[in-house]
Amino acid sequence: MTRGQRGSTAPLVVGCAAVVLLLVAVVVDASAAYLARQRLAALADGAALQGADLGAQGADAYAGGLATGGLAISRAEAEAAVRAYLRDSGAAAAHPGLRATVRVDGDRLVVELVAPVALPLRLPGAPAGPTVRAVGSAVVDPELG
Repeated sequence: MTRGQRGSTAPLVVGCAAVVLLLVAVVVDASAAYLARQRLAALADGAALQGADLGAQGADAYAGGLATGGLAISRAEAEAAVRAYLRDSGAAAAHPGLRATVRVDGDRLVVELVAPVALPLRLPGAPAGPTVRAVGSAVVDPELG
């Protein structure tokens, strides 16, 4: 071995270690974001089911009787049910900064939740305040929807 070849593996080892650490950081952050999104998706589905159920039981849904046509979702009742579900489930404490949007589309109730996610590692070039988004929906009459 000649003298000029000594120590040439040190930069290679340092470079490989840096790449491995970067990959670990990406996997850890991606896993944290994925798990946060899954928790938000479960909340959105539960809120949509609760909103569709209670929104179709409002006084205005029964004003004309049930014999004619399908049930209609009351937007005000559905939105109040979604807000109550999120409050009772502790969603605001679990996801600080949670924003909920409720939309009635015919016989379908759509709940969209957006929340900031705290990533465990800070990668250079990553967004300063990453968010996750989940959408849940429920129908009043699955036979029609």
